[in-house]
Amino acid sequence: MPKVIGKDTGATSHAAEFETRLGEAGELHQIAPENGDEGAVLTNQQGVPVADDQNTLRVGARGPALLEDFHFREKIFHFDHERIPERVVHARGYGVHGTFTLKESLAEFTRAKILTEVGETTPMFVRFSTVIGNKGSFDLARDVRGFAVKFYTKEGNWDIVGNNIPVFFIQDAIKFPDMVHAAKPAPDREFPQAQTAHDNFWDFITLTPESMHMIMWTMSDRAIPRSYRFMEGFGVHTFRLIDANGKGTYVKFHFKPRLGLQSVLWNEALKINGADPDFHRRDLWDAIDLGAPPIWDLGVQLFDDDFADQFEFDVLDATKIIPEEQIPVRIIGEFVLDGLVDNFFAETEQVAFCTQNVVPGVGFTNDPLLQGRNFSYLDTQLKRLGGPNFTHIPINAPRCPVHNFQQDGHMNMRNPKGRVNYEPNSWGGPRESPTTGYRHFEAAENGRKVQERPGTFSDHYSQARQFFISQTAIEQKHIGDALVFELSKCERIDIRERMVAHLRNIDERLALVVATGLGLPTLPAPAPAASPPLTTLPPSDALSIVKRAPGSFAGRKLGILVSDGAPAALVEALVEAVKSLPAVYEIITPKTAGAVLDDGTVAQAKQKIDGGPSVLYDAVVLALSPEGAAMLAKDKTAKDFVSDAFAHCKFIGYTSAAELLLTKAGIAPEDFDEGMIALEGPQDVPAFLAQCGQLRFWTREMAIDLDAAVFLENAGLD
Repeated sequence: MPKVIGKDTGATSHAAEFETRLGEAGELHQIAPENGDEGAVLTNQQGVPVADDQNTLRVGARGPALLEDFHFREKIFHFDHERIPERVVHARGYGVHGTFTLKESLAEFTRAKILTEVGETTPMFVRFSTVIGNKGSFDLARDVRGFAVKFYTKEGNWDIVGNNIPVFFIQDAIKFPDMVHAAKPAPDREFPQAQTAHDNFWDFITLTPESMHMIMWTMSDRAIPRSYRFMEGFGVHTFRLIDANGKGTYVKFHFKPRLGLQSVLWNEALKINGADPDFHRRDLWDAIDLGAPPIWDLGVQLFDDDFADQFEFDVLDATKIIPEEQIPVRIIGEFVLDGLVDNFFAETEQVAFCTQNVVPGVGFTNDPLLQGRNFSYLDTQLKRLGGPNFTHIPINAPRCPVHNFQQDGHMNMRNPKGRVNYEPNSWGGPRESPTTGYRHFEAAENGRKVQERPGTFSDHYSQARQFFISQTAIEQKHIGDALVFELSKCERIDIRERMVAHLRNIDERLALVVATGLGLPTLPAPAPAASPPLTTLPPSDALSIVKRAPGSFAGRKLGILVSDGAPAALVEALVEAVKSLPAVYEIITPKTAGAVLDDGTVAQAKQKIDGGPSVLYDAVVLALSPEGAAMLAKDKTAKDFVSDAFAHCKFIGYTSAAELLLTKAGIAPEDFDEGMIALEGPQDVPAFLAQCGQLRFWTREMAIDLDAAVFLENAGLD
């Protein structure tokens, strides 16, 4: 037999021999431990037993984190280097360029030029993303959305690495690897992808009460946004503004979309992911490409130590918000995202955000999650982008002069000229500037070196309850629906019961709804609470999407299903009215070539009915002739178009001939409601689009959804 290169000839490799000897010595388990071993003591990578895996080492319970915490350093370091080459989290992202313009100066509070020079415009780059899924996952996962902003200021790059939800799952960064590991696909089977409806995630959550506020947000419609353009953004943490005299003022950052907020239904999200997994990417690209760039207002919540001391919760706790009714959001500027990238990899994929990137006049607090992020993000870029010179990549490069003595390293594109590469020196070159240079906020810190949470971090349910009672009935129902769906995917009954036990500390009605949906025979006892939940916190309208509906169809998309012989005057009126809002429309027809209208003109098709389901649109119109309706009434896809639009509570405009298709789709005349508008001619178009400004006719869901009656009966949601 001829010799085969690379074929195992029975020889023992050095690695195999080493493992064999280790096994004979009974030590192999130390190299590849079984994580499920009962009674095993948690150790670090050096085998040192760990005393506290819940808290970073800091100066006092509310003090800054200490660099000497080698366990935290190793844990985060290892986590940051687990994936090559995509991001561990926020892998699926989409970026665009824009400009920020300051409208109101904050010179009273900060020396930062970007926040004091009114009228100045600052270039910026924003990256939207999901958190859990990989690069190849779909856009409409139920997930937090990243909302990371890089300002290229005159004084260097300033990054606000935010989300579309103002709180987070954990209070201390040492738990970040655990939270992400629990949410990601299980290591033995590598599924499910881009989902949290599984045992590992809910096991972690139900053992981590501090996550309860965030869970209310992620189980709400906030986690399935209709578009990046209809999302709020938040800096999450409490930061500081610092004036020229070193005085600090606490600040929270808010990004508020001019087009208002909007989300989709879960059933709709599933179908959108099937029809167009790039739905969010395409929507943002198309809006900018069509000359309708989205705009956000930049707002701040400013407060001092007196407010922080009397506030019901700790302002350093990233699982808490400051309700806008207590500290109104002050709008100071706006940013417009109007620049598409030239190359996705060069810009969107290589952009590096770091929470530690701040400019003079902006500083940090002792928020333990923020302190950990300040370390972690820089370490992440080192691994992901290959070395310390990632600021040489154009998308990361400051737009102001850069002068220092840093040299060499992987992929270095510039080095100091001349013989000097150190400071101080006798040769010249850049020097530190006590007057213009960055100065940290001077805070008096004292206390024992400890690993513990302050008692002020111990209330895990009060704001979760406040969020829930701030929602409208339909939003409350959706939270209940989401919890039942997610927990139904958990195989372990004890995990389901633990979550219901937590819900009893949030809202008894919600707990009963979820327990009923899961078929639990009895309600478990409420989970032990470190601090008794407050039931006196009032609702906050700012927390509801529906209560803040924009009242306009501007920026949305209308789908117009058109058949041969459809009324040309109506179609033309719809097109012109939509364009004037401005909004967009798409003509959907049975044939790719379009439809011949009743005046002989051709309505050019953007979509064939097979490729343009109603889930892609915010409202739909059925502009059909009798012959066209009769033909489509035999088509399963056309009937799905109509039945989905109805089930998803969309406004439906229809010609009289379209009633046949509606009936064949299972929507009988007695089911017609105020969300269905007859369009007899062009004169009916303005009223129809005005109603579409409500975005959804939510009353319909309470009437047709199987679970609605159960919710209303068992929970009395209001």
